Amino acid sequence: MTGLSEQKREARRVAKIRRETLRKRESVHATETLSNVLLRYRGRPLAGYIPIGTEIDPVPAMIEAAVHGIVGVPVVQTGIPCLQFSVWTPDCEMRAGHYNVPVPVAIEYFNPEVMIVPLLAFDGKGHRLGYGGGYYDRIICHLKRRRPTLAIGFAYAEQEIREVPVEETDHPLDMIVTEREIREFL
Repeated sequence: MTGLSEQKREARRVAKIRRETLRKRESVHATETLSNVLLRYRGRPLAGYIPIGTEIDPVPAMIEAAVHGIVGVPVVQTGIPCLQFSVWTPDCEMRAGHYNVPVPVAIEYFNPEVMIVPLLAFDGKGHRLGYGGGYYDRIICHLKRRRPTLAIGFAYAEQEIREVPVEETDHPLDMIVTEREIREFL
C-alpha cells in the first residue's frame, strides 16, 4: 500500500468516527441552505442521494427541487466503474441496489447538470474524501467533459479537515454547503 493510500485509509477511518458523532445533530439549517443554493439552478437536472448510514440528509431539498424539474439518485451497477443517475420522485418505489444503496424500482437514466455529492470529509480547497471507490470522481470528470456540471458537496461543518490526501484522479468540488456556510470554488 502506498503512503498516500495509507493516508486516505486513515483519514476515512477518522472521518467515519467524526461523522457518527454528528449524525444526531439537527441538519434543518443545512438543508434550508442547500435548498436556497439549488434555487439558483431551478429546472436544471439535479442528482442528489438517499442518505445511507450517517450521511447528512439532502432529501428535503431534493423534494423542493423536484417541483421544478428532474431529480435523480445514483445507481451503481456491477462491472460499470462509473455512476449513472436515475430519475427519482418523492413517492417513487425504491429497492436496495448495489452496496444496498436505495434506487428506484423503475430505472430511467439521465445526465444531471447539478449534483449533490456525499462525503466523509472535505478541506478548504474543495477536495472531498469519499468511500474510496472513485465513483463520484469518475462521474464528475465524465460529465464535465461533456458540459458544465456543478458538483456540490453536502456535509456538516465539522467534517472539514486540514487537508484531504489527493491523488491525480480526485476531482475537487465546485461548492460545499454546510449548516454554517456556502463555500464556492468555481
